[in-house]
Amino acid sequence: MTNPLFYAKILLFGEYGIIEDSQGLTLPYSFYKGALKFSDLSSDFEKKSNLSLQKYSVYLKNLEIPDQFKIDISALEEDLRNGLFFDSNIPQGYGVGSSGALVAAIFEKYSVKKYSPDHISKNELKDLKKIFGELESYFHGKSSGIDPLICYMNLPILIENRENVDKVSIPKGEEGKGAIFLIDSGMTGETGPMVQIFFEKMKTEGFRKTMKEEFIRYNNACIEAFLKKEMNPLFRNLKNLSIWAYEHFKPMIPESTYKAWKKGLDTNAYYLKLCGSGGGGYILGFTKDYEKAEKMLSGFQKEVIYRF
Repeated sequence: MTNPLFYAKILLFGEYGIIEDSQGLTLPYSFYKGALKFSDLSSDFEKKSNLSLQKYSVYLKNLEIPDQFKIDISALEEDLRNGLFFDSNIPQGYGVGSSGALVAAIFEKYSVKKYSPDHISKNELKDLKKIFGELESYFHGKSSGIDPLICYMNLPILIENRENVDKVSIPKGEEGKGAIFLIDSGMTGETGPMVQIFFEKMKTEGFRKTMKEEFIRYNNACIEAFLKKEMNPLFRNLKNLSIWAYEHFKPMIPESTYKAWKKGLDTNAYYLKLCGSGGGGYILGFTKDYEKAEKMLSGFQKEVIYRF
């Protein structure tokens, strides 16, 4: 029996903003993936994974889950005794949804009611997002449920606001000069502490005001332009978003990328933004000329995720 693969996800737009009711746009990223498997647990990785799943199953056992989302905990416990582990190459602390894929895999295998991503209604999506938030809170303290939802659906998702999400079609990528790419900052980031910094900042009125009036405006405009494939408005708003983050999200920007971030703004050759909560992991880059941007970012490891 082969278990389904669950891909990583990339939050293209909406980091931190979705906490404050902005829109978000997120897509599966098949370069990284994970699946539930069985083994004799002979390797350290398998042992460690099995052990952490055992701890997670205790959390699930004590969680009050509505009937339509019930999880067969005894089947999970039985499988854990028989060597179940999560085989994944999704890097942790990189903002690409390592815990989301795990939660999605557990839910897919052990939820009593089965859902078909192709035939899921908008209301069911909303309910699933909520339950996934509870299932993933074990890993992050508080979760919106978006990451596991993307991994579970394996489809691009438009986050309309705090409550509503919908399936969306992304303009087909083509072999043009432009690209959206990932930059490896070379360090891992932890979601918890970064989110804490954000909430501290939100206590000041000035930050709240600029978040609402500037960040959310630029962010939503980027999503609209991207979905319509209007590249000029997209890059105009991207630049504003990148400047805004450079000024207001300094603690979340990995130090290794400060200079590169500024260089992009000064030259307009590319623009960088956070991928997830920041602090480390990946940074997202957008450019109209990838060859030029790649040369300018020669010290970094990069992965292209979309061409245009």
